[in-house]
Formats: sequence, C-alpha cells, structure tokens
Amino acid sequence: MIREIKLQDLNSADFIAEKVQEIRAAVGDGTAINALSGGVDSSVVTMLGHQALGKKLRTLFIQNGLMREGEAEQVVALFRAFDVDVEVVDARKEFFAALKGITDPEEKREAITQTFYREVFGRIVRESGSKYLLQGTILTDVDETVAGIKRQHNVFEQLGIDPQKTFGYRILEPLIQLRKDGVRAVGKALGLPPELFGRIPFPGPALSARVIGEVTPERINTVRKATIVVERLLRNTGAFQYLAILHEDRVTGIRDGRRDFGQQIEIRCWDSTDARTATPTKLPFDMLRQLADDITRDVPGVVSVTYNITTKPPSTIEAI
Repeated sequence: MIREIKLQDLNSADFIAEKVQEIRAAVGDGTAINALSGGVDSSVVTMLGHQALGKKLRTLFIQNGLMREGEAEQVVALFRAFDVDVEVVDARKEFFAALKGITDPEEKREAITQTFYREVFGRIVRESGSKYLLQGTILTDVDETVAGIKRQHNVFEQLGIDPQKTFGYRILEPLIQLRKDGVRAVGKALGLPPELFGRIPFPGPALSARVIGEVTPERINTVRKATIVVERLLRNTGAFQYLAILHEDRVTGIRDGRRDFGQQIEIRCWDSTDARTATPTKLPFDMLRQLADDITRDVPGVVSVTYNITTKPPSTIEAI
C-alpha cells in the first residue's frame, strides 16, 4: 500500500531532501538512467536525480515520433539552462513498427510499454551497464492501472511485474506518493520555471493516446497539427489540461462547394486539481468557433471539430 502525501501535508524541502537521499542510497556507486519527456513529472524527477547523482545520472529524451511539435528541441534547451545534458535517442522506427496494425487501446499501450522498456531502454541499459531507471510515476497512474480504468505504461510492481526480472533493471519512482498538485509544488521548490512545473499534463504514450484507431506517422502528424492550434488558443484559459483527439471514422464535409470526405477532431478541455475527477471547461462559444475555424483551416483533411462536455467520470481526460 502506497502512503499518499497530500498537498496540504507536503513539506517540499523535506520531501526533496528525503528523495535525494533515497536515490543516492539505492544507486550507491553505480549509475542510473533517467527518462525525460519534458512533462511535469519527468522534469521533476530529472532535477531530483541530478541533485542526488550529478554526472552519475544519464538523462535521455526518447524521440518516439509521437511527441508534440519541437518537443525534443525545447526540452534540450530548457534543461541546458540547469546544466543538465539531455541526449536525444531516435527510436521512431521501433515505435511505429510496434504500433503497426493495432487498433485496440490496451494493445497500443502494451506495445508502447514493451517497446519503451524492453527494446529501447533495455538496449540502452545493457550497453551502459546501468542497473537503475529513474522515472516519474505518480499515485494517479497507479490508481487508474490497479482499478482497471486504463493501463498506464509506467506501472509494474503494483501489477505483480518485477522490472528487474522482466527488463533487467530496477525502476526508481520518487514521486509515487504524490498526485499532480504535489508534483507541481515540488517542481517549484526545485527551482523549475513555471513553464515546466506549471505545464499541462501530457500522457506517457504521447500523441498515440489521442489517436483512435491505428497509429501511423500520417495520423500522428494530423493530431500534432491540431494540438498546436488547441494549445495556442487555450493556454491562457487557466484550464488543468486541454488536448485534441483524432477520431477513426471519416465524416462527410463540404469544401469549395464539393463533398470533402475528411477527418474529425475532438477537443477536450478540463478543470481539475489532481486528475481523479474533472469537469469540462465552460469555454465561450466564440472560442469554440475559433478553434473549429483554425483547425479546419490549418490541419489538412479535417472537416469536423467537436467539443467534449462529459465529466470524468464517466469520461476520462485522455481518449484511450
């Protein structure tokens, strides 16, 4: 049973000191590898790891082809300011090959999990000799996985899976007692800028969690372009999270007086504190119209834009 540390009970300075010591004690004279995606959780773990291990921690950004526009370049530049070197590993071929032909949401998550931990990181760990992977699992990830709501790609031991036996290395999870609000508080205490500790959540499976049906480079590119519009227009709303989802079926539209059999984007925008429950943000109708106009103008092939108005539960924040 994981002991939750709620935001009101969290002393960020004490938490940081405790986790830094735990990481040092676990790794000892060895080395560790850190998986950095640029999201809030992985960014906070990166700073904890570098406080604990310094140059004994190797930080990697896995370019899986599923990230937002310019993500790798932004992450490398942001962490360079903290004297953290980030290596970019190109694994796009491995991920798209693993996802080819898969449409079931849980099968997609499992394909990403196996590719990330067994193929990509497994190879890197074997080549480096490191015995530890540092990652940003939080308590909400565990809750949703154990409850069977959705399998989060970064949860293992709570499902009876031993990463040491399965992948050949141990996984250290210093944030597993916290939820998102607590992680943000720790990030602020670590000195991360607001654009990092205040960043909207982004799923571990990245944009593949926002493509209903088969994940291909072309379909990822469509949802990536829609994401640019959504994040540009909604960044000042104060919402907890906002995203674009690409639906599977094509729909009938009209463009230049002729039928345009195109694609449909669903927009979700949420008010929440910890992601366990969420309410759709009451966006002004003019904003919804602008989102629709800009997406259908800027994203080739999209002829329909919808807005989700279902709470969590019964909905979830991400689509799959």
